[in-house]
Amino acid sequence: QVQVVESGGGLVQAGGSLRLSCAASGRIFSINEMGWYRQAPGKQRELVAVIRSRSGGSTNYADSVKGRFTISRDNAKNTVYLQMNSLKPEDTAVYYCNADILTPQIVSRTYWGQGTQVTVSS
Repeated sequence: QVQVVESGGGLVQAGGSLRLSCAASGRIFSINEMGWYRQAPGKQRELVAVIRSRSGGSTNYADSVKGRFTISRDNAKNTVYLQMNSLKPEDTAVYYCNADILTPQIVSRTYWGQGTQVTVSS
């Protein structure tokens, strides 16, 4: 079995910072892309940032977070991080981590975490 678990959410004032972590564990052969998504009340889930294990660890960010958020990963720990600076009230959402995991049985599948709440007060 594979588990993906987020941590680090919370309540912060506008302009503040938070760091989210997401660790994948279990029967993992390799992990390709890892990413962060978010879903605000009444809105669809949207991509925040992704990072790849290949392509030199290339990254992509939503326009709304460029220059404020930084995604990184520790491949040895199967962990991805999201450093969020200069937070705005519109960043308030449940943040979800996902990972494209190849199991030892060479089955590729995307796994999602349970989500962590980030609330930014004005």
